[in-house]
Amino acid sequence: MVQNHLFRQCLAAIPEEQKAEFDLSFRIAERISEVLTEKNLTQKDFACQLNKSQSEISKWLTGRYKFSTPTIRKIERVLNCNLIDNTK
Repeated sequence: MVQNHLFRQCLAAIPEEQKAEFDLSFRIAERISEVLTEKNLTQKDFACQLNKSQSEISKWLTGRYKFSTPTIRKIERVLNCNLIDNTK
C-alpha cells in the first residue's frame, strides 16, 4: 500500500500540462507502432526509410520521446498516414 500511495503522490505532483504532453507522446508512439504493423514494416525498415538508426526508432516507440512537428510531418510522409487526430 505504501508504494501505491507514494506513486499517487508523485503522479499528483506532475503538472497537468506535462501529463498532457506525455499522453500525446505515448499516443503518437502507439499510432506509429499500429501503422508499422498495418504496413508489415519492421523498426529496421522504418529506420532505413527515415535514414535513422534502429535504436532511435526504438526510443521513439517507448512513448517518452518529445516529437517535433518536423519529425511528425516526416514520419507521416514516409508512412503515408496521420499520426494526430485533428478532429478533436
